[in-house]
This record gives sequence, C-alpha cells and structure tokens, in this order.
Amino acid sequence: MMEVLCWLLLAAIFIIIEIITLGLTTIWFAGGAFVAAVAGLLGANLVIQILLFVIVSVILLMFTRPLAVKHLDTKTEKTNAEALVGQTARVLYKINNLEETGLVKINGMEWTARTSDDAVMIQEGEIVRIVEIQGVKLIVERAAEEKTEKETE
Repeated sequence: MMEVLCWLLLAAIFIIIEIITLGLTTIWFAGGAFVAAVAGLLGANLVIQILLFVIVSVILLMFTRPLAVKHLDTKTEKTNAEALVGQTARVLYKINNLEETGLVKINGMEWTARTSDDAVMIQEGEIVRIVEIQGVKLIVERAAEEKTEKETE
C-alpha cells in the first residue's frame, strides 16, 4: 500500500510541476505514475509498476504530446518584421556587401539590405526574396524568376 501512496504522491508532484511550468512535459509522467499506482492497487509487484510507469510515460510523451501541442497552439501570426521573411521586395539601390550598400522597398517601407554571400551583387530594380532579418537589415537573395534570368545570360 505504501508503493501506491508513493506513486500517487509522485503523480501529484508531476501535476504541480506542470501547472507551474505549462510546458506539456511532466503531465505525461503523472499519467505513468497514476497507471503504476493502479497496478499497485491490483497487486502488481514493484518491478511491474516501474515498467508500467516508464512505458506509459514514454508512450504518452511520444504519441499524445505532439497532438496536444498542435491543438493548444494559439496560432500566433507573425507580426511586424518577422512577417517579411519569405516575401519579395524591389531593390532601390544596388546591394553590394563589400561596399556596404543596399536598399530595398517592401510594403511602402525602405530597408537596408545585404546578401548572404559577399560575392553576390544585386542591381537596382531587381526583385529579391527576403530570407532572414539580422538586426535592422534584411538578408536577401534574388527571387527565383530573377535567378533563372541572370543564370541564362
């Protein structure tokens, strides 16, 4: 009977940790501890209880956590600068990392731009795709249609 109380105490501890952290990690171990407590009530020995705890906890963690995270995701939408990644912009002033020049316009705003490769220069008027934001600079590359036109020349 002492084992059952220990399992229930362990389940309670895991639940309290989950409430404090809200990380969807320890709740699965609380489930495993509860199953082990039930097994103890039914007369299973300690080895079986421990095996049930480990197996049930791992199964819950591996199979139900991804589903829970997916359904509890708040579907937050990217805002401000984060939303620019993946979009295209027009080059207003040639982008040359070595000369530290480059300016693009997107959504009516002008941004300093650089390429991820110092050897690549992009001329005024070209269309670029934003791949990253570093501080206040957009890291860009030629948009797919621009790449293929330049490569064929």
